[in-house]
Amino acid sequence: MPGVAIVTGASDGIGAATARALLAAGWQVALLARRRTVLEEVAARHPQALPLVCDVTDPAQVDAAFDAVVERFGRIDLLVNNAGIFTPAGLIDEIPLEDWTRSVAVNLTGMFLCARAAFGRMRRQVPQGGRILNNGSVAAQSPRPGAVCYTATKHAITGLTKQLSLDGRSFRIAVGQIDIGNARTPLLEGHMARVKAADPDAPDTPMMDVATVADTIVHLAALPLEANPQWMTLMATTMPLIGRG
Repeated sequence: MPGVAIVTGASDGIGAATARALLAAGWQVALLARRRTVLEEVAARHPQALPLVCDVTDPAQVDAAFDAVVERFGRIDLLVNNAGIFTPAGLIDEIPLEDWTRSVAVNLTGMFLCARAAFGRMRRQVPQGGRILNNGSVAAQSPRPGAVCYTATKHAITGLTKQLSLDGRSFRIAVGQIDIGNARTPLLEGHMARVKAADPDAPDTPMMDVATVADTIVHLAALPLEANPQWMTLMATTMPLIGRG
């Protein structure tokens, strides 16, 4: 049965598509992101949607947002821990320290803070439990050239997922990870545009519809807590993940 979900990074891309798909499937959905106007556009015409402006790197804002969800809906059954950034590519000695710091703040600390907020409320609510699904990206498995900040933070998410999956067992909290490769989103299209600008002969990048990702997440969310999709890789069929590097 659909329940109460929180989706971070819900203003565009995978987050927005997932929020819309969960709403269509009957979930009550809190949409978290920094841009109020865009959030409200995604949530429009959905009475079961709760748009909340939240910077996931700010502990106070995260706690306030999760408290608002519990106040509105009574509990939290699902966290789609999705918010992330991809800073400009480059070799490690060319990367501004600010890009590294920002990547760690959003991609790692932000996901830690949201998982922390969800975990604490899930283990104390009645009935106890819930599901946390971390967006690892295929960068959690294999790097893309010039992506040291993104790759390092996404590898760290795998460790976060393993630890929370272990620690959540006693509280009926199922924690899994979906590694997504080449969904057609503004984030990826912007990155590939920069690649093409730097090298016009660069090969075209295989992509899949972001709706496919959203539909997959809705399916995973609907599984009973007795079943945990610990790891899933969902990618554009012809992307060179196998043998990449």
